[in-house]
Amino acid sequence: MLVLLGVLVVVAGFAARRNPLLVVGVAGIVTGLLGGLSPREVLAAFGTGFAGSRGVTIFAVTLPVIGLLEHHGLQEQARRLVARFASLTAGRFLALYLLLRQLTSAVGLGGVLGHAQTVRPLAAPMAEAAAERAHGPLPDKARERIRSFAASADNVGFFFGEDVFLAVGSILLITGFVNTTYHTRLEPLELALWAIPTAVCALAVHGWRLLRLDRGLLVAPPADRKAAVK
Repeated sequence: MLVLLGVLVVVAGFAARRNPLLVVGVAGIVTGLLGGLSPREVLAAFGTGFAGSRGVTIFAVTLPVIGLLEHHGLQEQARRLVARFASLTAGRFLALYLLLRQLTSAVGLGGVLGHAQTVRPLAAPMAEAAAERAHGPLPDKARERIRSFAASADNVGFFFGEDVFLAVGSILLITGFVNTTYHTRLEPLELALWAIPTAVCALAVHGWRLLRLDRGLLVAPPADRKAAVK
């Protein structure tokens, strides 16, 4: 029971609004010591955990690269690219991004696109540029709405697309748990096939919502438009 005090450390640290990394680190140390581990064993456990999940720290490499690209005009070039396609609206562009995100996730390329490397530096600015071409300068509320829809397109596409891929962790976890608990022979292919109708429905429903985004931008209050122009 004493090892559960580590959870109390996490709750207290978050309630006090301390650095999350520091809080989790201290909670891990407290849990290890209360569980009977020596300081050396606690340190070894941290090292083993870090080595086993090195992919989590990939942001430390990607974020500086994205920052340099933005500094040298990545978003401006993305806006100019969208400006060349007269019929491409914000909703249509995000619907295409949703489809692309779902297809890449379905074939196991979930890390190709994402919030940090695609949505913030490319997808959201391109959608804003398409909306500006059609409606003129946008108020802050409209910009935030477009950015939220860009983030939702990535989330929905990835969440419902990755389950179609056979080797994704969630599929393997489900099959392993079901086969062990209920002594069945459930194969990953069976789950992946049943995930296809769900993915298609998600694409249709959220794609429809994205296409309706343009209609919502058309009814922006005149006062907001005047404020945006100023």
